[in-house]
Amino acid sequence: MRERHVVWILALLIGATLLASCSSGGKTTSTTASSSGQSTTLGVGVTAKTIKVGVSLVDFSCIEQFVNQIRVNQNVIYDNFIKYVNDHGGVAGRTVVPDYQYFCPIQNAQALALCTKFTEDDHVFAVIGNFVDFSGDAQTCLAKDHNTVLVTFQLSQAIMNLSPPGLIILPGPTPERVDTVLLNLMQKEHTLKGKKIAVLGELTSQNVVNDSVVPGLKRLGVPMGSTAILDVTGSDTSAAQTQLDSFIERWKSEDVNALFVSGTQVTSQQFIEKVRAEMPNVMLVTDNDATVTLGYGQQERQIGRKPNPYEGIITAGGPTSAEYDAGPNWKFCASVYKEETGKVAPNAETIIPGPNGKTLDTYGNINDACQLLTLFQEIGNRVGKNLNVANWVHAVNTYGPIRDYGGGQYASLHTGKYDDDDTFRLETLNSSLGPKGDWQPLTPLEDVPKQ
Repeated sequence: MRERHVVWILALLIGATLLASCSSGGKTTSTTASSSGQSTTLGVGVTAKTIKVGVSLVDFSCIEQFVNQIRVNQNVIYDNFIKYVNDHGGVAGRTVVPDYQYFCPIQNAQALALCTKFTEDDHVFAVIGNFVDFSGDAQTCLAKDHNTVLVTFQLSQAIMNLSPPGLIILPGPTPERVDTVLLNLMQKEHTLKGKKIAVLGELTSQNVVNDSVVPGLKRLGVPMGSTAILDVTGSDTSAAQTQLDSFIERWKSEDVNALFVSGTQVTSQQFIEKVRAEMPNVMLVTDNDATVTLGYGQQERQIGRKPNPYEGIITAGGPTSAEYDAGPNWKFCASVYKEETGKVAPNAETIIPGPNGKTLDTYGNINDACQLLTLFQEIGNRVGKNLNVANWVHAVNTYGPIRDYGGGQYASLHTGKYDDDDTFRLETLNSSLGPKGDWQPLTPLEDVPKQ
C-alpha cells in the first residue's frame, strides 16, 4: 500500500503546467423510476450484461528518464483482476469490459483529452486507474461536465468539491482529512510543544493551506511564522527556488523550528534538500501522500545521501509496508494474482530489476488494480441491477463501512465523505528500516471516521 503511487507521481513534478479545462458538454440521460424511487434507466456504458469501464494508465515511456521505478504490462495485471471480478459475479451481475487508455502526466493536456475520449467517444460508465491533474480540470471534466463516475488517487477535497457529490471516490484520505487527523494526533501527543511552525505550500495546494492547514494550526494555538506559497509551474523551478531562499531567511529571523509542508511539488527533493541544508534541525511535518513522501526518502537512501533530508518527517498514515504485507488485504490481492497468473505476487520489499537500470513496480501495479476494481465492484453491487449514476450516488451516500482491499482495516463512505480511508496513526519516516526505509509508528492505529 505504501508504494503504490511513488514511482510515476515523481514525474508529475517535472511538468505541472496547468492548461485550460475541457469545455462543458455534459451527457444527459432520461430516467424513469421504480416504485421504490430508484431510477430504472441503465446508465451510459451499461447494458443488461456488460458495463464499460475506462482504465486510465500512465505512459512510462514519457517519464522513464525522471524515475527510478517503472511499470510494464500494466493492462495485463488489470486484466487479471478484471477476470477475477467477472468470474465472481461481475459488477451487479454484469461483465466488466475495460477500455484501456495511456497518457503522459507531465502536463494536463493529455488527461483532458482522455476525458473527452472516455466520455464523448467511448461512452464509458466510469473511469478508474491513475488519472491525475493537480489543477482538477481533468477530473472535473469527467465528473461534472460529463456526469461520469471516477475512482482514482491523488485527489484533494478542493478538487472533489468541484464536482457533484458521490461521483468521485478516493481510495485513501484527502490532504484535508490528513490535516485534521494529523493536527489532532499531534495535539494529543504534544508533538508541537515548544515549536514555532511555518507552512510551505505551492499554487496547487494553496486552497488546502489556506482553508485547512493554517486554520488548523491556529486552532491548536501554535506560534506561527510566515506562510510560503511557491510558484512551481513547469520544469523550470528557478523562480520557486529563489522564493524558497527568501522564505528560509525569513523563517530563520522568525526563529521557526518546525515546518508544515503541504503539496506534492514542494515535498520533492529539490525543495526539502534545500530546507534541510539551511535549517538542519527543523522539524518537518507533512500532509502529502505518505507513499510519495516515503518514495522521496527511499530515493535519498538509494543514492546514499547522509543525513537523509526526509529523516524524521512526521505525518498521519495507516499500516506500514510490513504490516500491510502481513495483513488480510494484501494477502487477498496476492492470492487473486496467484490464482490468475500462477505466480507469487512480489511484496513491498521485493526489488525486481528492469531495463535501463530501472526497477519494476509490479507490487504497486498489483495493488492499484486490486484496490480499484474490488472497490468499484463493491459499490456497483450495492447499486444492484439498475446501474446508473443517480443510483451509484445514492449507494455511496448510504454505504457506511466498506472493505478497501488496498488500504487499512478501517474504511467508510457516506454523504459528505468520499475518501474512504479511516485508518490512521502518527508516524515518522525512518530511512534505516527494512531494505528501503519505511514509516515508523509513533502511536497505535485507530479507526478515525469523518463525522
